Amino acid sequence: MISEMGFAVLIVLYAVGALGSLVFHKHNKIANVWQSFFGIIVACWGIIFSIGAFVLPTNLVFTADWSIFPLLNFSFNLDKLSTFFIFTISLVTLFCSIYGLGYIKHFYKKYDIGLLGFFYHLFIVGMLLVVSASNGLLFLVAWEIMSIASYFLVVYDRNEPDNIKAGFLYLVMTHIGTTFIILALLLMYRFTSSFDFLVIKASADLIPATFKNIIFVLSLVGFGTKAGIIPFHIWLPSAHPAAPSHVSALMSGVMIKTGVYMIIRLFFDMLPPTQLWWGVVVLIIGAVSAVLGVLYALTEHDIKRLLAYHSIENIGIILLGLGSALIFLVLGNLPVALFSLGAALFHILNHAIFKSLLFLSAGSVINQTHTRNMEKYGGLIKRLPRTALFFLIGSMAISALPPFNGFFSEWMTFQSLLVGLASTSILLKSVFIFATISLAVTGGLALACFVKAFAITFLARPRSSEATHAKESDLALSVAMGSLAVICLFFGLFSGYLSSWFLAIASSLQSLVVTTVYPISDKLVTPSGSGSVSALLFFIIFVGTALVVVILIKYIINQNQKIKIGATWDCGVNLGSRTEITATGFARSIVLIFAGILRPSTQQDIEYHDSEIRYLPKSKIINFSTDDVYRSYIYQPLKKGIAVLALSAKNIQSGNINIYVFYILIALIVASLLV
Repeated sequence: MISEMGFAVLIVLYAVGALGSLVFHKHNKIANVWQSFFGIIVACWGIIFSIGAFVLPTNLVFTADWSIFPLLNFSFNLDKLSTFFIFTISLVTLFCSIYGLGYIKHFYKKYDIGLLGFFYHLFIVGMLLVVSASNGLLFLVAWEIMSIASYFLVVYDRNEPDNIKAGFLYLVMTHIGTTFIILALLLMYRFTSSFDFLVIKASADLIPATFKNIIFVLSLVGFGTKAGIIPFHIWLPSAHPAAPSHVSALMSGVMIKTGVYMIIRLFFDMLPPTQLWWGVVVLIIGAVSAVLGVLYALTEHDIKRLLAYHSIENIGIILLGLGSALIFLVLGNLPVALFSLGAALFHILNHAIFKSLLFLSAGSVINQTHTRNMEKYGGLIKRLPRTALFFLIGSMAISALPPFNGFFSEWMTFQSLLVGLASTSILLKSVFIFATISLAVTGGLALACFVKAFAITFLARPRSSEATHAKESDLALSVAMGSLAVICLFFGLFSGYLSSWFLAIASSLQSLVVTTVYPISDKLVTPSGSGSVSALLFFIIFVGTALVVVILIKYIINQNQKIKIGATWDCGVNLGSRTEITATGFARSIVLIFAGILRPSTQQDIEYHDSEIRYLPKSKIINFSTDDVYRSYIYQPLKKGIAVLALSAKNIQSGNINIYVFYILIALIVASLLV
């Protein structure tokens, strides 16, 4: 079954799941069970199929010609890179489908569950086709299926006006990106006379260097828009929070990685040899995206927007690995280029796992408190203990704390950047110094951000009646979150063994075929052998140290201590929720440090007593907010410019048919001259 038939079964089963959800759309419970169980079963097959296809000695390549339109061949190429992404998509889909079985229940009385199931399965089909298509036109069809299905999932909760706006912005930005992708594909067709990726790969030398540079820029903008790199990210913080939480996990965990998949496919497999400045540009964009993504996350009090900004940050970290790999590829240092790309692939998988865990945990909290505002939470660790534990594990993983998986992929990325510091070129050395500092700053700020997110959400006392009466979520939600939490630890502990998998994927690409063999070991080792880290040793030392400390405190230090219980002095103040630090207060000092970038604004609202004595206010409210500088300084001026051009263009629409015929004549003359 690990053949083209096995892949066809995978796609057909998802199609059946989508159509079946529509059939049962009038029966919410049946539609929910249908879509969830189909998602679980087919995702399991996707995991089995991808692992089986990965270990095959050759790629699965198959084509179904369509005589009506020969350019649109149903060509698929399942190599190691494709099967890795199929595995990642299927793994996240499995736990999102389990989660949905319980989570979707709160939509029963509001919306059509069958429609949710239809677009949910269609969305997954689109992603699978994107990472397996080997024909440019088929790829565009799959890309459009993925984009349109995800749009309807974003606006599914259509009673919220902000969700409709978020969906519209997402639709506009994704099609702007698609325009750039189409131009890149047309340029490749211009010189290779084919939309088939394998033909383009074999004929890449026919594309002049100048046009390769143009294709690089077009592809980076087009696929970078889907990936959410800065400055093309403005849709992401709005669209991801608007979708149902298990869909948010899929969009953030795997959908944005489809853009990264095509960046890898084009720059490492289809269009080599690359140029040095490509890697420099990708490295700089990655560094900027990582730092600004985590900075904007720190300013957020909407828990899902906070997580969405961290997706931008982690895409930046992935680009640091890709940019390093491109640079080392040009410099001829293939082992380090392979290691850098392996680091990026490892972080792609790790981010898919811990970000899905965090979005599902956030959904569990939102489901109980009915708000995304962290200022309305507090004390939830006593009411949602399992969710708190799982969110804590996800927070530790995304903050790159050992022994969880996020630490080890970031460690590999750091090692790649440190090798770049030894570059002889002053320019390259400066770029790698900038990238290394950016990654270090990003790690510190990410830790601060998730200290804020966990503490404000789960610790102290409840700050709303909803938080006070919250209860632990459904068992299905806990199973999904718990499974992802275990995987975060498992992928961390066995990161050394997993690294050989990622290096095998990287070495299968055309530009990175090397003879170096990396031994399978429990350690992650740099290509030069100058550094290594063992996750299992980390874990043993951590657990051993914790046990020793507990034994020392309990049986030696406190052996003769007597415990007395008494009232704690509270300075004469009733310790309620008003005495707690807020999310705004926690982040304020860091935001002020980066005030030049974030441009924070403060608004004061003071209400006085009748005497209007300014020293005795009745109440004082301070709102501390930041604006996205890219929205303010790029997109809003661009929007105004387009509006001015549109108004000017109205003048050519006179309503005179003779004028319109004249326009057509001019267009024909210009076209004939160009031909």
